[in-house]
Amino acid sequence: MNVTRRQFLSSALYSATIAPNVITSSAWAAKPSGKINLGFIGVGIMSRGHLNFFLGQEDCRVVGVAEVAKVRRDHSMDMVQGRYGSNHGCKAYDDFRELLADKSIDAVVIGTPDHWHAMSAIMAADAKKDVYCEKPLTVTVRAALETVKAARRNNIVFQVGSQQRTEFGGHFRRAVECVRNGRIGKVNKVKIGVGAPAV
Repeated sequence: MNVTRRQFLSSALYSATIAPNVITSSAWAAKPSGKINLGFIGVGIMSRGHLNFFLGQEDCRVVGVAEVAKVRRDHSMDMVQGRYGSNHGCKAYDDFRELLADKSIDAVVIGTPDHWHAMSAIMAADAKKDVYCEKPLTVTVRAALETVKAARRNNIVFQVGSQQRTEFGGHFRRAVECVRNGRIGKVNKVKIGVGAPAV
């Protein structure tokens, strides 16, 4: 599958609920280049799935992985090497600020624990990197507003991951509608599953 920079950014923005409030028209006017150089900030369960996907794309290249947990960082670098070979050109970082300082990186995927989203997203925006951030955007309204300001101030493309709203044929959305409209009766019990504890 060939994906242009514009297609990548457009499809990434499709499901963003804040996109109309963040993206300026001049962000769309950026001249597309050959490949998107992509960095990952945090590589937990969701981010590893994104990493695996982007490693299979011909029009982007993973050039940096920042992760504080050595086992996750090493596993991600093994994934990169498995796809690109030993001369992969991808750098591993234990501090995401070093990744953001790399001028060759065009965009970042943020998959850190939730309480780190705002700081890394704002710093990425200030480094002029386009951003795909896992949900939730932040854990406070104030941090969300500051993140939006940073995206606007730096004229970057910013997307918040919201897979359950856009994937799986709309089943999640329809299920929520059924609950809200009383179609399944009174809800007495809800069980949820979550991933491993955040690092």
